[in-house]
Amino acid sequence: MKANPQKKTQKKWRMPSAFSILFGLIAVVALLTWVVPSGQYSLTEPTDGSDPTPIAGTYEQVDKVKDVEGESVDVRQGPWEVLQAPVLGTAEAIDVVLFVLIIGGFLGVTMKTGALDAFLGRIVKNMKGREKWLIPVLMTLFALGGTTYGMQEETIAFYALVVPVMLAAGYNGMVAALVIILGAGVGVLGSTINPFSTGIAAGFANISIGDGMIERLIVLVLTLLVAIWFVMRYAGKVKQGEYKEDSRLQPRSVTARVKDVPALTGRRKAVMAIFGLAFVIMVIAVIPWEYKFGITFFADMATWLKELPVIGILFGGIVSLGDWWFNELSMLFLVAAMIIGVVYYSKVPAKKDGGGFVDTFIDGARDLLGVALIIGLARGISVIMTNGEIMATFINYGEQLLQSVPSVLLPAVAFVVYLPLSFLIPSTSGLATASMPILAPLADFANIDRHLIVTAFATSEGVINMIAPTVASVVGGLALAKVSYGVYLRRTWKLMLVFSAISIAVLIISAVI
Repeated sequence: MKANPQKKTQKKWRMPSAFSILFGLIAVVALLTWVVPSGQYSLTEPTDGSDPTPIAGTYEQVDKVKDVEGESVDVRQGPWEVLQAPVLGTAEAIDVVLFVLIIGGFLGVTMKTGALDAFLGRIVKNMKGREKWLIPVLMTLFALGGTTYGMQEETIAFYALVVPVMLAAGYNGMVAALVIILGAGVGVLGSTINPFSTGIAAGFANISIGDGMIERLIVLVLTLLVAIWFVMRYAGKVKQGEYKEDSRLQPRSVTARVKDVPALTGRRKAVMAIFGLAFVIMVIAVIPWEYKFGITFFADMATWLKELPVIGILFGGIVSLGDWWFNELSMLFLVAAMIIGVVYYSKVPAKKDGGGFVDTFIDGARDLLGVALIIGLARGISVIMTNGEIMATFINYGEQLLQSVPSVLLPAVAFVVYLPLSFLIPSTSGLATASMPILAPLADFANIDRHLIVTAFATSEGVINMIAPTVASVVGGLALAKVSYGVYLRRTWKLMLVFSAISIAVLIISAVI
């Protein structure tokens, strides 16, 4: 029998890589700088040293071509600017990029010791089929971090811990990504006291951060419950052998989980202690103890160390816990890797270990080079928007739209308005600073509380920050979990609609009450 000549093999369409998507977005935003008017708001002139903020109702368009100190400057972004944006974006995000590379080296050094495999093997063996309860526990912890201090970008560090845990428990890389992104994401969505989201937004809206706390707490609880149900349901199907194509990181076989596990020796226990302590210090170091909670213990301790006779010189430049960010965190994991090197690598011959400490660290950093480049590429989008001077114009569009909305629907429409704004301006604090002085006063004319606009901002920005390719922690985290952005979007878009529906329902009910 002859084969049917009419049948042709069709090539299956594949979702473009994160690099392609982000570069395409840079080109699209650059094109917008040619068709969207450039504009600006008049700014306040604070005398207390704080940054100036835009004044509502003062928007005006500006020329695309202007004279700056006798030189003609065109703010429209062309091919040269598109090609340069990834470079400038990487330069702006160099602290995050370096942090990712050092985390890669730290993870490579730890993994080569076998300590993580031995430790996780012991956990999985002791849990005896109760691995699924790791999901709600971890997601709740990430949500607490998101709602209290806006844990998001720093979640990239936790893939080193969560991915091997989930693989050892019989799940794939997608489960690990969902646990981290959705866990921290719903925390940011329901930002109860997050100083970098509701804190800044409430400040520019001239209200207390406690205003609207009940609404945001309700949103947090409801979305977290839905997210946990979603991930546990997905993880259960992975255990049944489904979704094998979702991640290149597949669950380890049962045999591999109970056998082939290295012994948890004393030296490996020491490595795990250093590994765990590094993450504990990281969490403590990024919570704004003094700024947000008025706790001065760590600041007082840093001052005391600096004032010690003789040895105080060693602590002259120390930054107190609570004020750390990526430069300090990079230092933390670099030092932790070096301590592991002293504890383990100095005792193991290089020929038996397959490489010395420095070679292993470099190999680990090389494994995350792609992730680091993605983060710089994502930052390039905001570079184009800022240089093209169209950010104020988009905010003005939102201002004009909200002015004609009925009071009861104003918070819900504000939620919708903030969706594209959050996509184009992924910085939570940056969006709050640029938009809240303009949009919050609209609540006064509608006779509703300003905190509803703040809550609309926080929830809308929280939804977008879980799916937008412009968010470095999303695309970078998916790269670490070996998950395609397209696959992740296909699995979660319906969930984002549920999160949005919950947020809008709470906003409307609150406005009615």
